[in-house]
Parts: sequence; structure tokens; C-alpha cells
Amino acid sequence: VLCNREIKFGRCLDYALRLGGQLFATGHYARCVALEDGAALYQACDADKDQSYFLHSVARGRFEQVLFPLGDLLKQQVREIARVRGLPVHDKPDSTGICFIGERPFAAFLGRYLRGEPGPIETDAGRVVGRHRGLAFYTLGQRSGLRLGGRADAAAAPWYVADKDPVRNALIVVQRPDHPLLLSVGFEVTDINWLAEPAGCVIECTVKTRYRQHDLACRLQVDASAPRATSARVTLESPARAVTPGQYAVFYDGERCLGGGVIARRVGVAVAPTARAVARPVSSDPQVSIDPMARSTIIGEFPRRTP
Repeated sequence: VLCNREIKFGRCLDYALRLGGQLFATGHYARCVALEDGAALYQACDADKDQSYFLHSVARGRFEQVLFPLGDLLKQQVREIARVRGLPVHDKPDSTGICFIGERPFAAFLGRYLRGEPGPIETDAGRVVGRHRGLAFYTLGQRSGLRLGGRADAAAAPWYVADKDPVRNALIVVQRPDHPLLLSVGFEVTDINWLAEPAGCVIECTVKTRYRQHDLACRLQVDASAPRATSARVTLESPARAVTPGQYAVFYDGERCLGGGVIARRVGVAVAPTARAVARPVSSDPQVSIDPMARSTIIGEFPRRTP
């Protein structure tokens, strides 16, 4: 996300324009559509390759000089065009690495810049089942790399990261992929970059809280008091799994990308007993809880940036 905003559509685009270029074409799978009020960002025709999620933080005006030639093509069509024209990369395997670090273990890359503080891995009941290498190396919903298999005192089922308790430096894990601790009914978003003018304070739309996720129906309540309406509260139509503070939430109206921001807090369906002492109850505001019978609690928080 930041690479696109700061490098590709920041420094690189500026450099191309200084050289006298009029348009800037990239290989992103996305579409730009010219509307009366300016350029609009749309999802690619190839839903499996759509990259609009990663483009949501680019300033809308930058898309006025951008072309996405691949946006109307399927990946297989692109490969066939490359084959016909004799390009040796036509059958190159798809890349799954992050562009600026390549195909290398992500934890090893982070370990060069972050110093982890080991701590306990606990079940939702507070039982210690292992040790983690540092909370920064884990994300909600993560299954691999926990090294908890083969325990005689637990079921022979996968473990999933369900929460982090930074106060106690504890990693909370569960054994069901649909465990209530993994589910959220809503969340708060900050630092929103709008690619379409908000149509009122309450918007019915869809959201992605991670790349390649199915669109989630939601209600977006924009905080009109925030400068440039850069904060909002999101209420999900159905509970979603592994909504993670610090990740990006990107909003859509059909195929059009409305913009997105950073998930600051998530509103969970449940909270681990060991974390209840530091959890903060959510108000009875109907915009927060979809099911009035559900006890929703803010169980994760991402520090807001200061101006």
C-alpha cells in the first residue's frame, strides 16, 4: 500500500512527468474510469488478480495520468499475449512475495528490523501452551509457525492466533477457525483516503479487511467531526473472521473503490477471560452492535498516528 502511494504513484510518477511523459502505465490489475468529477478506481475484470485493495491510499488526482492496460484482461489472456509475442516470461510462475523483499521468509525479514520480546502463548482459558518469539511476528487468524502441534493435553486440531494482549505480552490462541474470539461485528477506521466523495454520514457499501477477501456487506458511519472525514465506524452485516488492527480496510460500491484506511480498533463478539481486565466495553450505540443480544467488546487496538 505505502509502496504504491509513496514510490510508484509518488516519486516514479513525478519523475515520469518531469521527463515530459503525459501518461503513466503500470501492470496493476485494476481499472481507471473517467467520470464527470474525475478519475475513479475500479476493480479489475480478473477478480482473482484484482489489486485495487493496494491502490486505495493513492491520491485520487494521481489517477488522472494513469493507465492500467491489464485491468480489462484475465491473467490467462495476458499470458497468451506474452506467448504470441515471444516474451520468455509468459509461463513464469505467479509471484507471491512482497515486491520490495522478494521471495523470502517474512518473519526473517521483520527480524532484521524488529526486536521481539518472547512471552507466553495462552489458550482462551488462560492456560499456557507455549512461548512466542514476539507479538509483532504474528497476525490474527495465523495458523502456521506456532509450534504447538502434538500436545497431549489438547485436541489434535490446528491452533489459530485469536488475540494479542500487549499489556501482558501474551499471545492468545484457539483451536476452532470459527471461534468467537476470531470474530468481529465491527471496527473503527482512521486515516481514510477517499477516492469518492462520501455520500452522507452513513454509507451502505462493502469492505475488504485483507487482500483477496470476499466483499463484506457493511454500514459505514463517517465521523463528520474528523478533519476531512478521515475517521469512520464500520458495522458488519455478519461477523467477520480475523479483522486485524493495523491492517487496511478498503471500501467498495459495487466494483468502484471508494477508498480506505487503517483499522484502529476491532469490536469483537467475545473476549478472552485473561484479557477482560484490560478490555473496554462498547456502548449500546445501535451502530456498533448488529445483534443487541451480543456482548461486543473492543479487544484489539492499533495506535493512532499523531499529526
